[in-house]
Amino acid sequence: MINALPLVLAAAQEEHAAGGPLSVEGGLMLWTVLIFVLLLLILKKFAWPAVLGAVEAREQALENQLAEAERNRAESARLLEEHRKLVADARGQAQAVVAEARTLAERERALALEKSKQDHEALLARARREIQEERDRAVQELRREAVDLSLAAASKLINERLDSDTDRKIVMSYLGNLDAQH
Repeated sequence: MINALPLVLAAAQEEHAAGGPLSVEGGLMLWTVLIFVLLLLILKKFAWPAVLGAVEAREQALENQLAEAERNRAESARLLEEHRKLVADARGQAQAVVAEARTLAERERALALEKSKQDHEALLARARREIQEERDRAVQELRREAVDLSLAAASKLINERLDSDTDRKIVMSYLGNLDAQH
């Protein structure tokens, strides 16, 4: 057992020399603080301005993007309002054109109806005129036939032929008197 003691003492010295996680060594702490301060000064001199510049540039870029977005939003709102006005104007114009087309169609329909009535009236008047002319011709023809029959009957009664123009005029005059009385 005696031989084991020097080994235990040697292990304890090694453990004390290596230090534990909670042991404080002054030299190591001094070098750690010195390296930390030196590193902090180097970062402050070289890295910090670059980092701050990048952050400020990013901040400026974001502000510019926000301002651009606001300008775009305002422009979009203006364009939307302008578009709405144009659509309203176009609707108004379309309604005016439709109303004008309806009025024009009504006017054309009325003119066509009036022309149709006039054509109908003219056709009716012409038909009446033609009927009257045919009636007059038929009456004239009947009168001639009546004169011819009267003369034929009279000539049979008198046994002579009455064919002269004078005889015809007398009979026509007599028939005219009969028409006037009726």
